[in-house]
Formats: sequence, structure tokens, C-alpha cells
Amino acid sequence: MVKRISILFVIVLILTNSNYAQKKEGQTEKKQFIYVLHLVKAMQDSAAWTPDKMKIVEVHFANLQKLLAEGKLILAGKTSTPLDKTFGIVVYEADSFEEAKIIAENDPAVKEKIMTVEVYPYNVALMRK
Repeated sequence: MVKRISILFVIVLILTNSNYAQKKEGQTEKKQFIYVLHLVKAMQDSAAWTPDKMKIVEVHFANLQKLLAEGKLILAGKTSTPLDKTFGIVVYEADSFEEAKIIAENDPAVKEKIMTVEVYPYNVALMRK
């Protein structure tokens, strides 16, 4: 049973990676990354959410929409949990880890210090069409 599951897992990885590894003629292969956002401690209190802080989140969302329009963003979202537990993720493509860090660190919510960010190499294995 374990052997069947292992073989199935390997087949799924091979098929998935071959789909994502295909590139168009003349296009360089992009790497995938994920950045994880957490609210800074001060923003975990709902009373801290002033109109100015809400505006920062609007600009953050507009930035994500821009990344989507540029074809860099794969998906983005946040958990539906209390503020002290919530986090957001952004799955996207970049040419290098350095470029991925620049994109993440230039997120308006990070630049305005209402969220912290961590960047990781990432590979989408399965995705609903």
C-alpha cells in the first residue's frame, strides 16, 4: 500500500512539474515563490485600524492587482482568523530569489510597517483549472 502511494506521488510530481516547466518559445523559465505576511503586533488590535492604515491595505491590494495584470501573481489571499492569528500568502513568479525578495519587500503593507514578510522558494504542485 505504501509503495503504491509513493509511486502515485512520484507520478503526480512528474506530471505536475512537466506542466509547469513547459515554457513558450523564447521565454525564460520563471521560478515560483511564496511570501507570507503577518500583522505587526500593534495591528493585531482592531482599535489600531485607522483610516490611514486601511488606506495602506487598499494600496497593498492594488499592488497585488498590478502583479496579477503583469502576469507575475499566481494567487493571493488571507486567513479568516482573529487578527492575532491571521496571515496572508502571495504565490508569484520571479526570475530569481533576489527579485522575489524585492517584490515582497516592496509590498506597501511591508514598506509601511503594518505587516512583516518572509519569502520562500515555492512550487505549485496542483491547481484547480
